Amino acid sequence: MTELLDHFLSRISAQGPISLADYMSTCLLHPDLGYYTNRDPLGARGDFTTAPEISQMFGEVIGLGLAQAWMDQGTPERFVMAELGPGRGSLMADILRATRRVPGFHAAAEVHLVEASPALRQAQSARLAGYMPTWHDHCADLPDDVPLYLVANEFFDALPIRQFQRAQDGWSEILVTAAEGRLTRARATPAPLDALAHRLDDTIEGDLVETCAPAHAMAAEIGSRIAKNGGVGLIIDYGDWRSQGDTFQALRRHEYADPLEMPGHADLTAHVDFEAIATAASPAKYTRLTGQGLFLERLGITARAQALAKQLTGTPLENHIAAHRRLTHPEEMGTLFKVLGIYPEGAPIPAGLSE
Repeated sequence: MTELLDHFLSRISAQGPISLADYMSTCLLHPDLGYYTNRDPLGARGDFTTAPEISQMFGEVIGLGLAQAWMDQGTPERFVMAELGPGRGSLMADILRATRRVPGFHAAAEVHLVEASPALRQAQSARLAGYMPTWHDHCADLPDDVPLYLVANEFFDALPIRQFQRAQDGWSEILVTAAEGRLTRARATPAPLDALAHRLDDTIEGDLVETCAPAHAMAAEIGSRIAKNGGVGLIIDYGDWRSQGDTFQALRRHEYADPLEMPGHADLTAHVDFEAIATAASPAKYTRLTGQGLFLERLGITARAQALAKQLTGTPLENHIAAHRRLTHPEEMGTLFKVLGIYPEGAPIPAGLSE
């Protein structure tokens, strides 16, 4: 029994079942026992590895794509270069290294990081010490009077979701309850739900859909700022255009686990509903949802891989080739992960993406 499991059992005993969103947010961000509160979850010793930790190429080509967008929008003399959930700071470090020779880019950029984990903030501070980043607890705290160039890689998948199963007379929410000292799922009494009225046309009784209110709020915040002040938002994550089915999952020591076991000791995620993000980002425009592999290829990752390969031999070369494959191949991250771009009306489409 973990301390957080004991917390949930006591709470459910006193107050009744809780939503998946409540369970997920507590597991990840409890001030003392939360998964992100007291550990670095990345790498071989952690529970998962993200694209920036696989290869520097990922951040380098994205950085040059953002610099191109900055130039396409008139090289504003001041802008926010932001990342949501920056991990160890690897992606931002690679973006900034790749763009250091773009005239005026660094002079105009103000680095801002939205990060809830104290442990990861320490890692980011060490990695980005020369760039004087500013940290925020919430996306809404970012400056709102200048263009926003923002990247969110594997951020939206960790935002708390709710699940609803379609019933004959409405939607039944999937809740977390307890039985015999273990956490389990239960269904609430079905009821009509205005927020899911648009899903009545593409679902049947028994189908399950997921909603994420925090993702909707953040997308609205990002979209309104980009529409007003200019900039670009790149949302990179696993998911699809529209939510369908149970995608709530846990990763522990790089293997899938039961998300209701050992709360606080596994990474909890769900697939991203990109349609909901795109819709919420209005009045900003959004691009076609594009596979990560195609996106990176359009940005020139293979040419960058070939240039780096000239300096390598033996095992380092083999690892480099494997990293390129992992990021781009359809059987690896190439199609599982997708990219959505957000940009202002009248601006060119962000590099690597299509209308």
